[in-house]
Amino acid sequence: MIKFFKYNWQVRDEWFDLCNLLTPDELLKVRRGGVGNILYTFFHIIDVEYSWIRGIQGKEDVVFQFADYNSLEKVKSLSDTLRNEIVAGLKTKLAESKDTLINVPWDEGEYTKDEILHHIIAHEIHHIGQLSVWARELELKPISANFIGRNLKSVHSY
Repeated sequence: MIKFFKYNWQVRDEWFDLCNLLTPDELLKVRRGGVGNILYTFFHIIDVEYSWIRGIQGKEDVVFQFADYNSLEKVKSLSDTLRNEIVAGLKTKLAESKDTLINVPWDEGEYTKDEILHHIIAHEIHHIGQLSVWARELELKPISANFIGRNLKSVHSY
């Protein structure tokens, strides 16, 4: 499971690098499908990941406002900062007791830790697919979604 988190982070960082080629207007342009625009897509991925991880840990949700992260640099900084906390959580064997049921305030359902961890991973992969469509519309080569060949080491190398 940890390798998929690392995969998502590696792909996300590559997308950040590619998106440095875009103007702020292109990053914020309302686009068809997805959650609306490129910058908000990154923000949404990061926010969802962090919220669910905190939910698994039994911590209160931290609500971020997109207006406070209105540039690629600010969104990347948020990603890097929150990733450090997530890595610390993963190092404490977050996936142990994977059948433990979790309730979070923003959802009426009850889910196992394992379901939530899988959801977090699939959620980002889903939105990265949308970024790929938008990149092609901008005549940019999308970041590879290949898992193979990424030389993913354990999260402990972070």
